[in-house]
Amino acid sequence: MSFVKLIYMKRLTKILFALFFITNHLIADEGMWMPNLIKTLNQTDMQNSGLQLSADEIYSINNSSLKDAVVALNGGGCTAEMISSEGLILTNHHCVDDLIQSHSSIENNYLENGFWAMSKSEELKNEGVTATFLINIEDVTSLFKDSLSTELSEAERNKIISKISKKIVKEKTDSTSYSARVRSFYGGNDFYLITYQTYKDVRLVGAPPASIGKFGGDTDNWMWPRHTGDFALLRVYMAPDGSPAEYSVDNIPYVPKHHLPIQLDGVENGDYTMVMGYPGRTNRFLTSYGIKEALETTYPEIIKIRTKKLEIMKAGMDADEKTKLQYASKYSSISNYWKYYIGQSRGLKRMRVYEKKLTIENNFKSWVESSEDLQKKYSSVLPMLEDAYKRNKKIAFNRTYLTEAIFQGPEILSFSYTMKNRINTLPKAKEKRIEELRKLRKIAKDFYKDYNAEIDQNLLSSMFEMYYYNVPKSQHAPIFKKLENQLFGFKNFDFDFFAKNLFNQSYFSSEEKCLRFLKNPTKTLVEKDPAYVAFNSIYEKYLNELYPTRKEIRDLMRKGNRLFIAGVREMDTTKTFYPDANSTMRVTYGNVGDYFPQEAVYYNYYTTLSGVLEKEDSTNYEFIVPSKLKELEENQDYGKYADEDGVLRVNFISNNDITGGNSGSPVINAWGEIVGTAFDGNWEAMSGDIAFEKEIQRTISVDIRYILFIVDKYANAGYLIDEMTIAPSRKNILETEKN
Repeated sequence: MSFVKLIYMKRLTKILFALFFITNHLIADEGMWMPNLIKTLNQTDMQNSGLQLSADEIYSINNSSLKDAVVALNGGGCTAEMISSEGLILTNHHCVDDLIQSHSSIENNYLENGFWAMSKSEELKNEGVTATFLINIEDVTSLFKDSLSTELSEAERNKIISKISKKIVKEKTDSTSYSARVRSFYGGNDFYLITYQTYKDVRLVGAPPASIGKFGGDTDNWMWPRHTGDFALLRVYMAPDGSPAEYSVDNIPYVPKHHLPIQLDGVENGDYTMVMGYPGRTNRFLTSYGIKEALETTYPEIIKIRTKKLEIMKAGMDADEKTKLQYASKYSSISNYWKYYIGQSRGLKRMRVYEKKLTIENNFKSWVESSEDLQKKYSSVLPMLEDAYKRNKKIAFNRTYLTEAIFQGPEILSFSYTMKNRINTLPKAKEKRIEELRKLRKIAKDFYKDYNAEIDQNLLSSMFEMYYYNVPKSQHAPIFKKLENQLFGFKNFDFDFFAKNLFNQSYFSSEEKCLRFLKNPTKTLVEKDPAYVAFNSIYEKYLNELYPTRKEIRDLMRKGNRLFIAGVREMDTTKTFYPDANSTMRVTYGNVGDYFPQEAVYYNYYTTLSGVLEKEDSTNYEFIVPSKLKELEENQDYGKYADEDGVLRVNFISNNDITGGNSGSPVINAWGEIVGTAFDGNWEAMSGDIAFEKEIQRTISVDIRYILFIVDKYANAGYLIDEMTIAPSRKNILETEKN
């Protein structure tokens, strides 16, 4: 009997009790749990919360289970899920908007108009896109313990970890198509070997227009109520023999070990929900020293830099439709975490997280002082961390501006560095050199496809100005001496002149100049290019003078954090600790739930299509509603996707614990059926990566019925619905059981 059928038939006698329980007990369970440990750590609590599955039905290495339907898209960054036996996967629109953009042109603007393949032959290939499936997770901590003494330096420790890891991975993957990696957990105290299978032929099947997939844009980002159809469909292909393969017309749709059945009943307030995915990174064990640095130094500067970048990009995008298309994905990427850092700063202050961390650390001190053995192990931990953060403060501005204003600032800088490295390694043999130059021209054409020199020149001027006035002058690179020599009798330096001059002289300021240069590029010429000279001057200064200090500081932080986490776990043996997210598969569980974000304000747990029309603003591209969607709403032509009251729900919220990387994760009900796709968190709980807020933490998801409604009624791509497994109505099963 198949796994799906087992889900439908098992434990029906528990349904009445479960429905009563979950609608009367909202349990906000903090924690991103490892799926292989659910049986020993979480199964009872999850079933008490309403889960109708066993731990083996969630994670199994011998039988099909839910884990086999969960996909790491591009190795992480976003999650997707299998929703058919023909390789169809569901993820977020914002996870693939760069793919949609790459296939778009002014004539065929798929971002604006949407894209739908009406047959498999029309699906679009995507270079470099992968779908990775978890095979198993194995605890290998015991293989490291004897070799990792506390006397080792961090460099020595890392060398030993690398050596042992390579041996373990080689033994696991030799003579297989698998990949594997040893990952550390709990700050480097535990180690797990994680094995994967990756498929490299992933094609774009369908995506709604941005007016649906990104409805609300940056204004509504991280906010509730939300009305966004943030989804897209892809398909995974394999070789005819079932093995992973690069794109080929001979490939066939991937047949998954398991795919998620779709439940059209939807969810109600209090219903059990489970999210499985690949959350990127949390820092729940962060100490008060880290909180203070984030709030006083790092976050304010990141916000300031990104505010300026967004201002410059938006001005260029507003002036030209082509530029708007070119920079849509770039702008969204910068804006997303710009708003995140603003919200997280407010949340940390509102929750008084710094003070709470101090309390934990004071308890830790008292516990350490209670015994000589503990003092030997842990007395140096907090002083070590305090010293590391004091030292880091001296170079924190430089590192922040290097990352945000230089590495992720004007693109001409990083592109010139990339081209320099490629040109330096060009082979001398004529045929090989011709082939490498062809690849370089391809890289250049791809780069300039989404490049606007005017925007980038303005970014260069502004980013250098911000770097100059915010990074301590003692840490300035020689390039700024050159700027100082351009003083024209004014109080301030002319950064606009510097940027204009650089763009006039650089080989990389336009596609035409770059391709002309690549006809016969030389190492000498590229190393004299002003874009490369500017970038390299700053990077070399940091690398030679500040990086050694930063490395020492980071080693202190890593060691201090590792020992602190070990001590905290040892101090409280009654608590079950979960490891911070690290882009490995995790499971979270909770319930659908409304909430009160502040005094006298109440938020319902779902939004509807009528709310989309209420937000409509034809003068604001973020709130434009497609005419066909308006027509469907006005006629209430919802098909089978409306709820019992004839209302079409768009989004819903639950108190599951998620973070970046969970975008696109399936929201699964008590029986293992998909009811939605997670795409965001709420503004009031933006501190969640560091401190979980039990009362108001919410995951925002697209209702699966809205997704199918758009596919079926809006896009007329009902053939995709036909290949999905629609689960029997749980409400009908319940009614049958009653009778």
